[in-house]
Amino acid sequence: MAAKINQSDRKPKAKSTDLKNIWKRAITQNSEWAEKDDFLDVIYWSRQIIGILIGVVMGLFPLKGFIALALFALINCAIVYLYSTSFQSIDEEAYGGIWEIIKEGFMTSFACFLVTWIIFYTGVHFDHLSTETIH
Repeated sequence: MAAKINQSDRKPKAKSTDLKNIWKRAITQNSEWAEKDDFLDVIYWSRQIIGILIGVVMGLFPLKGFIALALFALINCAIVYLYSTSFQSIDEEAYGGIWEIIKEGFMTSFACFLVTWIIFYTGVHFDHLSTETIH
């Protein structure tokens, strides 16, 4: 005979903090982060937005090649580092060191940057690109 499944076992666990509260702390200087994962989530999602914005800017301006890639990495990491240490004043050691914070979500942000950069660069500079290949 099959065991009866308790309906309360199927309900997802409620998160201790709500999304509105997390983002409110994200824009408030020197906030307290009781949950380390909440701060890392803010870093992760902020970094995705930063990657898209940098992709748009670099796509509109004719930046290409290694210089654009290096500028993306420098700007992206600098923003996260300054936000974490200066604006939030977090204890890096509580998160495994500053390197752990800096690499949080970097590759996903890099992918967002690349897609956005390629789309905007091609869309804005297509005429220039097509005449370059003909000559």
